[in-house]
Amino acid sequence: MISAGDFRKGVTFVMDGDVYQVVDFQHVKPGKGAAFVRAKIRSVLNGGAKETTFNPSEKFENAVIETKQMQYLYSDGELYYFMDNDTYEQMPIEKDFVEDALNFMRENDMATIQIYQNKPFNVTPENFVELEVTETEPGVKGDTTSGATKAATVETGFTLLVPLFVDRGDIIRIDTRSGEYMSRV
Repeated sequence: MISAGDFRKGVTFVMDGDVYQVVDFQHVKPGKGAAFVRAKIRSVLNGGAKETTFNPSEKFENAVIETKQMQYLYSDGELYYFMDNDTYEQMPIEKDFVEDALNFMRENDMATIQIYQNKPFNVTPENFVELEVTETEPGVKGDTTSGATKAATVETGFTLLVPLFVDRGDIIRIDTRSGEYMSRV
């Protein structure tokens, strides 16, 4: 059990049948009246966020979130299959939980899967990935404006802004947290 007075960023707990993670919190001690905890919490199962106030003595059950490194194998259209490289067990995951990560993942790439009570709810690709540029406009010679960029599509179908010197067939490094171009490999 955890009390609201012990909330910190990243703490997960069960409330009203849902699992929440503390995104931000503030202990408030007004001049008059009892102290309280103002917290921004996010549902780990559906992603919804809300701001709530708690009595510091309120108690909640801790939620144990399991994190695993797994390999993306394939998709059958509706489900995406990941394999645990230690046990070789496959885990199907619904598109809703994988959709954002697919911008940066190819088959056989590794991902971090968060699981609550044997139910996966979040898929995160590696922080940096190297992908091939499949489509982009050729850079215009002499266009040396500082910071000039153009759109490029990588092999996963994700489109991002890249410098003018990047061409089709180049391998580029992308920061998956922001979706930004990092460098040419």
